Amino acid sequence: MAETTDYDLIVIGGGPAGYAGAIRAGQLGKKVACIELERAGGTCLNWGCIPTKALLKSAELYQKMKKAEIYGLSAKEISFDFPKVMERSRGVAAQMAKGVEFLFRKNKVDYFVGKGQVIAPGMVSISGGEHQGKFFRTKNILIATGCKMRRIADLAYDGQRVMTSREALAATQLPKSAIIVGAGAIGVEFAYFYNAFGTKVTLVEMLPNVLPVEDEEISKVLQRSLEKQGITILTGTKCENFRVGASSVKVDLVTGDKKQEVEAEVLLSAIGVVANIEGAVAPAVKVELDRNYVKVGDDYQTNVKGIYAAGDIIGPPWLAHIATYEAVNAVNGMFGHSKAKRVKIFPGCTYCQPQVSSTGLTERAAKEKKLDVKIGKFPFTASGKAVASAESEGFVKVISDAKTGEIYGAHIIGSEATEMIAEYGLAMELEASVEEVHQTIHAHPTLSEAIMEAAAATSGEAIHI
Repeated sequence: MAETTDYDLIVIGGGPAGYAGAIRAGQLGKKVACIELERAGGTCLNWGCIPTKALLKSAELYQKMKKAEIYGLSAKEISFDFPKVMERSRGVAAQMAKGVEFLFRKNKVDYFVGKGQVIAPGMVSISGGEHQGKFFRTKNILIATGCKMRRIADLAYDGQRVMTSREALAATQLPKSAIIVGAGAIGVEFAYFYNAFGTKVTLVEMLPNVLPVEDEEISKVLQRSLEKQGITILTGTKCENFRVGASSVKVDLVTGDKKQEVEAEVLLSAIGVVANIEGAVAPAVKVELDRNYVKVGDDYQTNVKGIYAAGDIIGPPWLAHIATYEAVNAVNGMFGHSKAKRVKIFPGCTYCQPQVSSTGLTERAAKEKKLDVKIGKFPFTASGKAVASAESEGFVKVISDAKTGEIYGAHIIGSEATEMIAEYGLAMELEASVEEVHQTIHAHPTLSEAIMEAAAATSGEAIHI
């Protein structure tokens, strides 16, 4: 391939934003290339969303097998092979990465492994790997380099004693004890995973609640559940004076005026992410940044004509499904297929057990906006399917306008919560009211009936509570 091959679009980054944008351009018949530093699928597919869900499924199944008697079954001497659990996770990631590479071929996307850099408007270079030194001309560029894990200042990360989720996903030995700093989705998921297999887990969060972005009531219920499972949780707590030794990590945990030393075999840092922009754009290309994230307009175009950005690199919320949405819309807009749309309604999910999902406003946010609302709740203890499945923990909560029934937000904690939230997302997208959700017949017995009953509860019409 000539070094000066011309493209309609070059995408830098092959994660959920990058590969989706490249494939969409291919579907539109455009000549497109995608440059990915490591492997198709990016962090989410290879070192995030997908492999962690494989691990969590193993943990969930192991816990269910240990409680087989609940279902009238007998399963003795249940055990696990941790290296095989991890190996399966890596295998799932590899399978999905191959799937993305197949989709590239199917949609005639040229795929390059290497570090892509915008060296000028309409010009991209590759450094590293077999394609090092190649330069391409292009009409449009989409920057989709995502984010990387934020690190605690002045703490040495060796990938064994102190690590981020990436190193944890490559581990082959189960730690006997772990301190997890940060109780967002990543921290909570790893706390559940480790604890399920017997690790003594201490989960530390600086803010007042676990999953701080979620509805406060949901967060409190989740914390009680995780503590009941055996996880030690310290909220409103700061970490000080990290001491990394040959066989353990010590840290001082400060809660108000109380300080305690905690020691564990490993420390997992899950304090968030930072923009992965370094090296993606040459210094001569003056793409405007906002707190190190690429600043874009409603059409996802930067201040430099022909250079677009989508996904985590343009800022929060840092979710794979949002990245895909943004990239597809950016491509649709840049080629005139349809007007680009910005994200308004989206689901957030955490895959511990019980699962947590949400969309729209929390109860606190609705009150801060001084909205006149009605709230409907339906517990899974009143769901025939949930009780029959021995998974009756949690509830559905919907927040609606007191007069019109417009849905402002929905929150679910319980089994399959992450699958169920889509119905409320669709309802909000179509501007359906809680009455319309209530009047939609849901099959019995299903967990989804709780969606209907919560909607009915806003007007006191829920039948089963």
